[in-house]
Amino acid sequence: MALARPVPESFPALRAWQRKAMVEYLRRRSPDFLAVATPGAGKTTFALRIAAELLADGSVDAVTVVAPTEHLKLQWAQAASRVGIELDAMFRNADVHTSADFHGAVVTYAQVGMAPQVHLRRTLTRKTLVILDEIHHAGDSRSWGDGVKAAFEPAVRRLMLTGTPFRSDENPIPFVSYERVGEVQRSRADSVYGYADALADGVVRPVIFLAYSGETRWRTSAGDELAVRLGEPLTQDLIAHAWRTALDPKGDWMPQVLRAADARLQVLRAGGIPDAGGLIIASDQQTARAYAKLIETISGEKATVVLSDDTGASAKIAEFAGSQQRWMVAVRMVSEGVDIPRLAVGVYATSASTPLYFAQAIGRFVRARRPGETASVFVPSVPTLLGLASEMELERDHVLGGPKTKDGLDDELLERAQQSEKASGELTKSFEALSATAELDQVIFDGATFGLPAQAGTPEEEDFLGLPGLLSADQVSALLTKRQAEQAAAVRRNRAEQTPAQREPVARDMSATERRIHLRRQLNALVAAHHHRTNLPHGKIHAELRSKCGGPPSAQATIEQLEERIATIQSF
Repeated sequence: MALARPVPESFPALRAWQRKAMVEYLRRRSPDFLAVATPGAGKTTFALRIAAELLADGSVDAVTVVAPTEHLKLQWAQAASRVGIELDAMFRNADVHTSADFHGAVVTYAQVGMAPQVHLRRTLTRKTLVILDEIHHAGDSRSWGDGVKAAFEPAVRRLMLTGTPFRSDENPIPFVSYERVGEVQRSRADSVYGYADALADGVVRPVIFLAYSGETRWRTSAGDELAVRLGEPLTQDLIAHAWRTALDPKGDWMPQVLRAADARLQVLRAGGIPDAGGLIIASDQQTARAYAKLIETISGEKATVVLSDDTGASAKIAEFAGSQQRWMVAVRMVSEGVDIPRLAVGVYATSASTPLYFAQAIGRFVRARRPGETASVFVPSVPTLLGLASEMELERDHVLGGPKTKDGLDDELLERAQQSEKASGELTKSFEALSATAELDQVIFDGATFGLPAQAGTPEEEDFLGLPGLLSADQVSALLTKRQAEQAAAVRRNRAEQTPAQREPVARDMSATERRIHLRRQLNALVAAHHHRTNLPHGKIHAELRSKCGGPPSAQATIEQLEERIATIQSF
């Protein structure tokens, strides 16, 4: 008996962007179509509706879905089956042909790259629609890109999907159209639905970023001890070492941040999201296990740990998604595409910093289930991450032929290092983390920074950890603005009530190290206050002070230089 064709009319109602994109697709009837939609917007539903339309009218006889991971193969097959499209998620290259029980198969990019001729034969056998999920992965390696091109060039239709249509390299993405803009070529999408649009439509959750700074100390391979404040303008090397020191599970930074994240999760669970879950994204397997022990101690509940080479990873993710368990710790496994809608709190405990990785990671928290749900993501106060958090709403294209900036090169090299645990291990051997403390530095929402530092140099943490869980985007912005104004007023009242001696601790009561730390905190507080008045970036304000006063970054500045900068910014 022939396999029944799906009935498009039986599909659930489409969202506005999905209907618009489908009309555009059916109007064009062109072989290639690139749909860019923010994570959580419903790319899978859109693609399956297109597949159902083409199968129903006989435009295609078979469907092949290419996904980034084995876990996503199962998700695709399950989603397709719910709407009457049967896809074989267990297809292997040795099978050669798809069983007659299925409309097609789901495979991975790696699978296609290993044996493109197998998939070419399948494509030539029947009129095929190929759905390329997260198409930017086709540029991950030459073999993947070449394999995808060779296997699916004869397909009658190719539907390409991505939530992040950009890469850190210049490997062209197969079947994507590029158009010249000035000296570079930019990818061109046929349908675009960005995070800002989805947020306005209530399709995705508002994401509140809580950035934590703090004092970090480490010992170099030469035996020298260095102490800097995470979040200050520093050289790339100092930022990298301070960042890794903060993420050390043996220090105080991670336990403090995890306690804050668990407190936020409890607020969300008590305030309207009873099944809210948390995800800690780790750099490697060793630290992932250490973080799991920390969060178990803090929360009193065992965490699910998902590792990149764990054969049961898909089952663990599925079990966590359907449970009431509070925390999951993962390495790379849930950076993209994995659907756990109840995730509402994240801890970005990795030093990966490319826009692609960051967007994929944050995409795990934005899926909206009901009006008012918000997400909170805890991040280290590092300029790169703060910039990415502030640019969530920006739409990016894949660019070929652009000039390579120094920052872009550093970022790319860092990402390559993180792809290899061996490389990561070699980097950590060059220094020994000694200590790190965590303090809430700033809160970022919709590109704006909130949280005027109080006298201790930090916002009142409880004011932000206790934000209600059910809020619209406008309500989040209004409430953060109100909290910031209240804290600023409290700082002014407290300062007016203090005597001069109370405002400035006596220097003789402090060691030189304590004095420098105090002055750096005071300078950072003044810089943050100036930022809120002028909206100038923190780094630009620090740079202007160095230009006027001279000297190195504040982490290396002397007591005299710090005092001069404090006097200068107070005169602004």
